[in-house]
Amino acid sequence: MAPLSTSDSRRPLVTAAAVREFGRGGYRGTTIADVAAAAGISPAYVSKLYSRKELLFVAALEDCFTQILEALARGADAATSPEPDAVLEAMGDAYADLIGDRNLLLLQVHAQSVSEVPEIRAAMRDGLARVTTFARERSHADDEAIQHFIAFGQLCHLIVTLDLDDVRSSWASTLTRGIRHP
Repeated sequence: MAPLSTSDSRRPLVTAAAVREFGRGGYRGTTIADVAAAAGISPAYVSKLYSRKELLFVAALEDCFTQILEALARGADAATSPEPDAVLEAMGDAYADLIGDRNLLLLQVHAQSVSEVPEIRAAMRDGLARVTTFARERSHADDEAIQHFIAFGQLCHLIVTLDLDDVRSSWASTLTRGIRHP
């Protein structure tokens, strides 16, 4: 196998920095220069790798969804039973652990907020399609259970981003009851 070119070896470094920076500052609040600084390389080099900010953000989203799928696979592998509900629960637990890294969670939230950007909308749809398909294939659950699984994932996003565990009110208890998350 031929050694990786400098650009091939730096792409994962830039993508990881993009996940962190876009997770922190969002699409509109983060520049290519911010990502470059976090990666320890020049903005010109990042621009050589990703000619437009949209493409850099999409690369970060693709990496985010790859991490999600890897976590879901670990969860499915750890399920205590092959029953669909057990597999989905184990996958949900693995996802809850994963979004303890708020950058991954916030990157998804930020992406939803700029879904009018065609490339970002397409990347979000693709990522959601990958997660939905994977959950269906690994769990063998029916469509209603898969919909419930995805909906609970979105509810976890709200609970974590709004720190609803810290809200001592009946409405917050209603939303957080029975849901494990970091």
